[in-house]
Amino acid sequence: MSYKKNVTGKFLIFKIMRFILRSKIHKAIVTEANLNYVGSITIDEDLIEKAGFWPGEKVLVVSNTTGIRLETYVMVGERGSGVICMNGAAAHLIKKDEEIIIMGFELTDKKINPMNILVDKNNKFLKFL
Repeated sequence: MSYKKNVTGKFLIFKIMRFILRSKIHKAIVTEANLNYVGSITIDEDLIEKAGFWPGEKVLVVSNTTGIRLETYVMVGERGSGVICMNGAAAHLIKKDEEIIIMGFELTDKKINPMNILVDKNNKFLKFL
C-alpha cells in the first residue's frame, strides 16, 4: 500500500494496481487466417480451458515468427481440433503457420500464479510451464 497527502493534508491510502500475466499459450501454430471475419482469434476450447481464458477476453498475441504484436479477443473453437485462427484484420498481420504466444493479463494489487501452457506443433497441450 502507498500513502499520499490530499489537498487538505489528510493521508489517503491506495493500492498500486498492475497488469500481471495471468494466462499464456506458448508456441501455438496458427492453423488458419480468415480475412472475412469481423475480428478476434479462435482458439481450441481445450486450450482456452487449460490456460484459463474466457470467451471474449482481451488478449495480446505475439508472433515468434515475425515479431508482430496485436490485441484482439478470444472466440471459442472446436474442442480438440487444435484450431488457432486469426480473424479479420489480424489475419493481415499474423498468417497461417506462424508460431505465436497468446497472453492474457489481470489488473491486480496481488501476486498471482499464471496458467502458462506449452503446446506441440499440432496445438495439443504438452505441459504447464
